Amino acid sequence: MLGLEPDIEVVGHAHDGPTALRRVDELKPDVLLADIEMPLLTGLDVAAELHRRESKTRVVIVTTFARPGYLRRAMDAGVAGYLLKDRPVEELVAAVRTVHAGGRAIDPALAVHAWTEPDPLTDRERAVLRLAGDGQTSAAIGDALGLSEGTVRNYLSEAIGKVGGTNRTEAARIARDRGWL
Repeated sequence: MLGLEPDIEVVGHAHDGPTALRRVDELKPDVLLADIEMPLLTGLDVAAELHRRESKTRVVIVTTFARPGYLRRAMDAGVAGYLLKDRPVEELVAAVRTVHAGGRAIDPALAVHAWTEPDPLTDRERAVLRLAGDGQTSAAIGDALGLSEGTVRNYLSEAIGKVGGTNRTEAARIARDRGWL
């Protein structure tokens, strides 16, 4: 639909996070539209990496997830826009134009909720809890993240306490439901 706009040129597509990063490197688009749930790297991971690289490409997250934790993480990752997929296409077009012009386009209802429930997890606790929620053992998590098994258990213990879970599985579910993973 964006390609039908006379002042917007769609220069590429990607079906996963690593491909999106490569396409940004190759094509240097002004604006990247990304979903949160993409294979291999999430849209938030892509946005954070582009922010780390100080890329000129501005990121707009377009998602079905109206979770305040996701918006907070998106803002921390330097996104310039965050919209829900169920919004009219005219709003998406307006958001792309606003972001391209240097502004921000954030769904106002989500913005209010995002600041009411802060994300209690550190990046390391989030990474450990995400893998634990995927069913990984402490040893496997340690191998994947370059940590000792004891350190993994410490991070899990902290994360479980912070989110109010009774075990690693429940903590991961709570964190996912709130958009923290």
